[in-house]
Amino acid sequence: MKPLMIGISALALMPARGAGAQVHPAKLRLYVMDCGTIHLASPAKFNLRTDQLAAVDLNVGCYLIVHAKGTLMWDVGAVPDSSWTPTGAPVLVHVALPDSATRNITVRATLASQMAAAGVAESSITFVAFSHFHYDHTANANAFARATWLVHRAERDAMFAVPAPPLAQPAWYAALRTSKTVFLGDSAYDVFGDGTVMIMSAPGHTRGHQVLFVKLADTGPVILSGDLYHYPEQLALQTIPTFEFDSSETRASRKAIAEFMARTGAKLWIQHDLLGSAKLKKAPEFYQ
Repeated sequence: MKPLMIGISALALMPARGAGAQVHPAKLRLYVMDCGTIHLASPAKFNLRTDQLAAVDLNVGCYLIVHAKGTLMWDVGAVPDSSWTPTGAPVLVHVALPDSATRNITVRATLASQMAAAGVAESSITFVAFSHFHYDHTANANAFARATWLVHRAERDAMFAVPAPPLAQPAWYAALRTSKTVFLGDSAYDVFGDGTVMIMSAPGHTRGHQVLFVKLADTGPVILSGDLYHYPEQLALQTIPTFEFDSSETRASRKAIAEFMARTGAKLWIQHDLLGSAKLKKAPEFYQ
């Protein structure tokens, strides 16, 4: 397959696109979407060796939570929908980062098309939140500028700093600058007010890194990890990536989330876990 090359200058700010009809079921739903695979030659920057891992490549997950009171979009991909054309087969894209490094990412379906399959329009999303600002979690952020953005102030400040922080693609989330914004504190933020969807502060990877707790009636409670971990092997090895904002905060956040999981019985879904994520059912199927 012939790769596409995209960078900041190639991407126009796109208006939110509509698709499908909004759904507000009585029982909470979690939709998992395939937003691509990042190909890595080596896991060295994660302080890991290839022989320690079942898979080196990283999954890119996007997640839609549909609640009776509204919707939340959590993490929105590594390749903007506006920068590539689906062909019915996997497409390899070269993403150019601000430091001139590139990432090779395979994408199979646009985020918008997967949301449409779930019957939800990008323009109708109530809330949008990202585990953190890195390019592989914010690629389609501009499509959700009409939603209320849930973010820590330190994270937002970093995102719009000049020069931009490492691994950020500011053009991909520029439209959020004028979005309605709720600044979160250190305590868990109860998105819909009933304890079923809570954003939990977990700094370290970035200043305002956060994870998402979703209390599903049938599946049970789960935590979407953001980049608290990248590989399931890190749960035992406890290696810390070389590019953390604050490694000591990452260790403290891991400990706090582990204690929360022990109290609640929540399962950790490591968003970048390639093999584990492949086993999850994808939209239009859902967990509830």
